[in-house]
Amino acid sequence: MERLIAAVEQTINHLEGNRPMSDAQLFDNFNEEQQAADEQEAMQMYDPAVVRASYRRWNRYTPAEKQRIGREGNAVYQAFLDAMPQGPESAAAQACVEAWRSHMEYFWSPNDEQLAGIAAGYVQDPRFRTNFDRVHPGLAEFVCAAVQEYTVRRRAAK
Repeated sequence: MERLIAAVEQTINHLEGNRPMSDAQLFDNFNEEQQAADEQEAMQMYDPAVVRASYRRWNRYTPAEKQRIGREGNAVYQAFLDAMPQGPESAAAQACVEAWRSHMEYFWSPNDEQLAGIAAGYVQDPRFRTNFDRVHPGLAEFVCAAVQEYTVRRRAAK
């Protein structure tokens, strides 16, 4: 988990232009050995069947697809940063949440409750919160608030 957090931190620094990284560096933390360790930890925390399905899905992608998916994920977080001045209820922030939710489809298909849980983890888990706050103070709260607004709107639309 710490390697994943470090990878997120390095990637965000790259996106902000603070530290350039090559594609190889961007994906260095996602090697097969580390993936197996992360999978074991995830299986202890979440539904093992869902975790196994997610890893099977990820392992079907080619290296080029994995790089493209990684770049798309980086772009999603950059968009959240760009939307912060407009507020979590803004159209820009809500578009970010939709892009984030759509990006999750590469790994698994979360429902709204799971999306809200992930976003809450960005605030509640000190490891994630620290990394988000290094990028921008309040980013974790912003993403969480934007996701909460997104799920409320989706419930109201049903």
